[in-house]
Amino acid sequence: MNDQLQQQLIKDLLIESLEGLDTFDREMLALEKGEGNAETLNNVFRIIHTLKGSSGCIGLNKIESVAHVGESLLSLIRDGKLAFSPAMTSALFLYSDALKEMLHCLEQTGQQGAVDYSALLQKLQELQVVKPAESKPAAAFGLFEEEPAPVPQSTSPAVPDPARTSITVVDTVAAPEKVATDKDATARQATSVSDSAIRVDVVQLDKLMNLVGELVLARNQIVQFTSQSQEPTLLNAAQRINTITTELQESVMKTRMQPIGNVWAKFPRVVHDMAQDLGKQVQLVMEGKQTELDRTIIEAIKDPLMHLIRNAIDHGIETAVERRAAGKPEEGILTLRAFHEGGQVNIEILDDGHGINVAKVKEKAIQRSLATPDQAARMSDREAFNLIFLPGFSTAEKVTNVSGRGVGMDVVKTNIEKIGGSVDVLSEAGKGTTLKIKIPLTLAIIPALIVTSGAERFAIPQVSLLELVRMEAEQARKGIEMLYGAPIYRLRGQLLPLAYLNREFKLESSADTANTPAGDSVVNIVVLQADGRQFGLVVDEINDTEEIVVKPLGKQLKGITCFAGATIMGDGRVALILDVMGLAQHANVIAEVHDRSLAGKTKAVERADERQTLLLFNVGQNARMAIPLSMVARLEEFPRTQIERSGNQEVVQYRGQILPLIPIASYLPNAGAAPALSDPVQVVVYSEAGRSVGLVVGKINDIVQEALTVKRDASRDGILGSAVVQNKVTDLLDVIGIIRAADPTFYGEANKATKANP
Repeated sequence: MNDQLQQQLIKDLLIESLEGLDTFDREMLALEKGEGNAETLNNVFRIIHTLKGSSGCIGLNKIESVAHVGESLLSLIRDGKLAFSPAMTSALFLYSDALKEMLHCLEQTGQQGAVDYSALLQKLQELQVVKPAESKPAAAFGLFEEEPAPVPQSTSPAVPDPARTSITVVDTVAAPEKVATDKDATARQATSVSDSAIRVDVVQLDKLMNLVGELVLARNQIVQFTSQSQEPTLLNAAQRINTITTELQESVMKTRMQPIGNVWAKFPRVVHDMAQDLGKQVQLVMEGKQTELDRTIIEAIKDPLMHLIRNAIDHGIETAVERRAAGKPEEGILTLRAFHEGGQVNIEILDDGHGINVAKVKEKAIQRSLATPDQAARMSDREAFNLIFLPGFSTAEKVTNVSGRGVGMDVVKTNIEKIGGSVDVLSEAGKGTTLKIKIPLTLAIIPALIVTSGAERFAIPQVSLLELVRMEAEQARKGIEMLYGAPIYRLRGQLLPLAYLNREFKLESSADTANTPAGDSVVNIVVLQADGRQFGLVVDEINDTEEIVVKPLGKQLKGITCFAGATIMGDGRVALILDVMGLAQHANVIAEVHDRSLAGKTKAVERADERQTLLLFNVGQNARMAIPLSMVARLEEFPRTQIERSGNQEVVQYRGQILPLIPIASYLPNAGAAPALSDPVQVVVYSEAGRSVGLVVGKINDIVQEALTVKRDASRDGILGSAVVQNKVTDLLDVIGIIRAADPTFYGEANKATKANP
């Protein structure tokens, strides 16, 4: 845990705990006067329980230990096992003072103090063995059981009775000479952090946020109406309102935003304790701790995240013995990842355990009458994985204190969906499981690009916006091409798949939305990024950027994945906010270049004067090569950090499989010295009969259509021949020969030989 986060957590603890202890004192006085009730006692217990848990999570072990002794006494009183007495009141007041003293010392010196509270803790322990009450103490706090022994009014060390068990808690970090300093702290002159902060109910913040949202809408209207005015006084007033509203909005947003690391700070201890209880070795990795979320969202996902982590350790990660037998490191890896994408907060929980057993899930579903045998047989793996979110479903063989009751995953899904989010699960047997949580834009104000298509306005979150491209008539006709029936645009040498907003939403437009624009039409392309990949969205008009107030869609529209919410524009009209990822999936544009499985698998280059579509690329230093595009399943780029080794083979994890990589230059002796791999590495994916392999090339140059005629026969391995393409001599790669040289079993020859000679 970094120092900045540690200090923030300590500050939060001080504010909450000192305020809680003040409440503790008031409630104890009410109990002493007989004015309290069962809820009063529950309240004082919760204050100490929270203090103990929070201090333990951030490593304040002395405060945690002292708090634990008082919590045990309060628990016995709350449960009716002890009668409330005046001696208890006095001891608990001294106990409250001791906790405050340690907290003040923590605030002033950063240490928990060196005072020995043995006598006080021993007294609290003695009070726990007083004879049980004969009445119902929780219902009649005005009736005390008298005890003659008063509690000492000093916390100075006392000689403990060796016949009794005592607890001594000393902060060994603090130097002995600081003891007196910890006491010149009781008369500190600096303002306490608890005095400089106030606690505001989240409901009040929500109300304030809504009012600011309405103010932003009014500001947008004023700015829009005054933009056409020539009156200087009115323009100055509008500008002043604009500035003040923006500053107010930012301030209010900051009061609600918190880094998700504040929640994650409690998880390392949970993982440590649970792994020990289950006899497992687990390392917790946290990425994106500074990702900020609205406080209301943090509160909503805190418990679901806790359950998912516990579930991953219990169900997902194997014991050290099981992992060793499976060829894995004994220590399992549990990863928490948070990031912003497409105007959403994405949270992922990944483990490298044994994954979800699909057959077992279907079997349990049938046993619990959650699905019929026919339904289970027809289920895809993804549908089966989602059965774990049904109420009452569990694959645990026995009930433990961690799992097995079938309660939890359904609550996770329900709580996340309450805030308009979604949860999905992906798993691979033997590899692990990934749970993906997506939280859409809710009560928030974000910058967005406003566009128009078909006389309708839409807002695009700027977090997904890369750049804007405008093409005039002649440029548009030449710039937009067709690749296997789909429009693309060459953006600085890269193929950019296009989606037309009018076409996707079936909107009428005065602009020409044909694949290749004609006449003097203008094409506006909004270049967006979804899931790390780019595509272009063609719209009629690009208006302006402005800050919008996000309003969540009603549950009736929740299933429409193309929209993340709605907003009210300056003229009072509603504009829908586009969900960039959902729109990309709906339009299938990401698949156009990266995911589309191109029809046909040509086994060799046709030696005929007919036009063919070729993929051009470089190999080695200067070798210029081509293969028919019909042999290309996909074009991919992988960061070098994703490339791993399996034996002597370089591989990469790809689409739930392990994709072998074949560096083409290594199989072409005359290709010249191979330069260092670029980053990212460019790969041509070839597929055959359900198997895939990645051909590593130097650089993918272009896709062209040529009337191909082989000018020279092959004179070396790996080359079918040579031809003139774009007025340059180009070698035609023997894809099948290269793959056979790298992996003789790829086309099944080895399997056939085995079957022929059993």
